[in-house]
Amino acid sequence: MTSEGAGALASGKGHRDENFPVASVLLRPAARAPILAFYRFARAADDVADNPTASASDKLALLEAIRATLLGEADVDSTALSLREVIAGRGLDRRHPLDLLEAFRRDVTKTRYANWDELIDYCRVSAMPVGRFVLDVHGEDRSLWPLSDALCAALQIINHLQDCAKDYRMLNRVYLPTEMLDTAKVEVTELGGGAASPGLRSVIVSLAERCDVLLAQSAPFARRIADRRLSCEVAVIQRLAMDLTGRLKQCDPLTKRVHHRKYEAALLAMGAVARRMIGW
Repeated sequence: MTSEGAGALASGKGHRDENFPVASVLLRPAARAPILAFYRFARAADDVADNPTASASDKLALLEAIRATLLGEADVDSTALSLREVIAGRGLDRRHPLDLLEAFRRDVTKTRYANWDELIDYCRVSAMPVGRFVLDVHGEDRSLWPLSDALCAALQIINHLQDCAKDYRMLNRVYLPTEMLDTAKVEVTELGGGAASPGLRSVIVSLAERCDVLLAQSAPFARRIADRRLSCEVAVIQRLAMDLTGRLKQCDPLTKRVHHRKYEAALLAMGAVARRMIGW
């Protein structure tokens, strides 16, 4: 497969299809363009890594073409080229998209995570760079990175829990730590069943509770952000994440939808923005 084949693996998913806001209208227009460029880059690479039919070697070759374009060694991927121009024009750190590419390479080559530490290390390259890039775009102090990292890790793991059955069935990929499954005497094949066993439910609930700990760590994040519009968006994301961990502790993602419908997300978002504005 040639580097031009990356577009053929596109899922068609856009930023409005994500579980959490991406460059929403809450943000300043000047900040939305670079964030959307970053999103399109990430979406293109993610679609390559998650394609259920392409070979591992083809995926890695396409990801390498994306990396080469980002670094100016080639001009073969349009999303990487656009992001490269944004990074150069605004003096941003290309470390963040490079970290993301490491995560997508892992998605191609690594299908199991031994323990919580391995999962968090995956989040270090798959989720934390997103928040750090957004903060850099807004010129926020990098002392906020640990709070952002905690929130982004929670969002990533929530997504893993919501999609745990689909990831297993379509990609044979399991983010639930093997150590936790073994302790609960859960076979990985149970993810392909029609409903979670008590053991599998206990692992899902335990991971949701660990996300609650991460969200407690990120709780001060929104109010410490200088840019008020970004502060509102982060407050919305924090509120949506807290609601989803509650759902995951109550509902089996193998049998029930554990995603917000648009009206549910809108109501939670309006409440979060109102509380953030009152807090100023």
